[in-house]
Amino acid sequence: MIFFPAIIAGFLIGWVRAARRGGNRLDRLQYAGVHAIIFAILGLFATIIIQRMN
Repeated sequence: MIFFPAIIAGFLIGWVRAARRGGNRLDRLQYAGVHAIIFAILGLFATIIIQRMN
């Protein structure tokens, strides 16, 4: 399952990117949420592709 680690990785990457840009807590949460959603979609597609190859 690539889905759940992708969500966590996306959240952390989004949080760090917002922090580097000087965002406050709400900015960091927004970046983290958007990145988590994007990574979740990518992880879901990766999981489907891997399952279809077997």
